[in-house]
Amino acid sequence: MKTDRFDVNLSILFTELDLLERPAAAKAAGFDRVEFWWPFEAAVPAEADVEKFIRAIDDAGVSLVGLNFYGGDLAAGERGVLSDPDRAGQFAANIDVLCEIGERLGCRAFNALYGNRIDGVDPRAQDEAATESLVRAARGVARIGGTVLIEPVSGIPNYPLRTAADGLAVVDRVREAGEVDDVHLLLDLYHLVTNGDDPNSVLDQRPGAIGHVQIADSPGRGEPGTGSIDFTHYFSRLDEVGYTGHIGLEYEPSGASAESFGWMAS
Repeated sequence: MKTDRFDVNLSILFTELDLLERPAAAKAAGFDRVEFWWPFEAAVPAEADVEKFIRAIDDAGVSLVGLNFYGGDLAAGERGVLSDPDRAGQFAANIDVLCEIGERLGCRAFNALYGNRIDGVDPRAQDEAATESLVRAARGVARIGGTVLIEPVSGIPNYPLRTAADGLAVVDRVREAGEVDDVHLLLDLYHLVTNGDDPNSVLDQRPGAIGHVQIADSPGRGEPGTGSIDFTHYFSRLDEVGYTGHIGLEYEPSGASAESFGWMAS
């Protein structure tokens, strides 16, 4: 596994620094590629804030290879808004801003968190809203050659996508409903293993459906080597099945971020 395949998620690494200082810190640590969760509080941020974000990445000399759609208030436990029928307009408005950032920075992979189950709302209505929003998102990012990513997540009891099979069911549903191709699974080894799912299943059966990979060790969500995941095995498997995309480092470092990359030399 070539180390230049790795990119740094700057929403969870280098948080010792202000957000706009992190791209330069990643570059100083030897990385040329970065990814972010949605980096603004609002679904449609002020134009000046968008410009500052784009400039920080350009000035650092790094490439943005992954970006989340607006996902609501993550700190409060929200994990997406697209399955909420009452927030369809908010998500739709976010698509154009995301596409502008993607087009200007060359980013083509966009993670759409599904959203937690809402008490009192029929789950079927939530799934219908999600399908409609994801079709809209896929058609939107298609304008710039982008792909929508669907991510199973751990640690949030009301989040309905927990396994690779859950994520793939959404991928297939959206592809069929919208007659769109560029919807793929985000294979996050940490989340799947933490949920008791076996990532080998999707690597064996649906490797072509994988659009992006993220890693952290489990348990704990630290850097590789702090838990029990056999990354040597999974990196070999990814090579074997022909995955040539990026691998996002989305872990909580056990110490200073810049000192958490020693595992890459082992």
